[in-house]
Amino acid sequence: MRDDVREALAIGPSSSYAARTIDITTTGRRSGEPRRIETTFRRFEDTIYLSGIPHPQQRAWLLNLAADPNFIFHLKNGVVADLPARAEVITDPTERRRILTQFVEDFNQQRTADSPWPVGVVDEWVEQSPLARVSFADAD
Repeated sequence: MRDDVREALAIGPSSSYAARTIDITTTGRRSGEPRRIETTFRRFEDTIYLSGIPHPQQRAWLLNLAADPNFIFHLKNGVVADLPARAEVITDPTERRRILTQFVEDFNQQRTADSPWPVGVVDEWVEQSPLARVSFADAD
């Protein structure tokens, strides 16, 4: 993996929203066609995760990854790279709480008074946020 890509993936709690914003290309679970969408990633214990704001319905991209975990992780802000990756959708409530507690803390610390998003609540994130662990094909 290129050094600039490693640096782009080495985000921390204070990293900007732009630094976390990526595109992913999944394979449509019904169509079999490529599906590209913008989302964000976070880092916890040196592991990259795809996550997002709670929503009562599961995201289509997460359902696609559950059906076919191979996808492309597209860095697009500063460093540009298309990284073959594999996702593991995290469904265990204990593991979700362990990871998402940190994400909610980070989210709330970065949230500004004029934010369009409400204050993060751990229980809501554990119940309704997408969460998938990412591993990269070229992780040497």
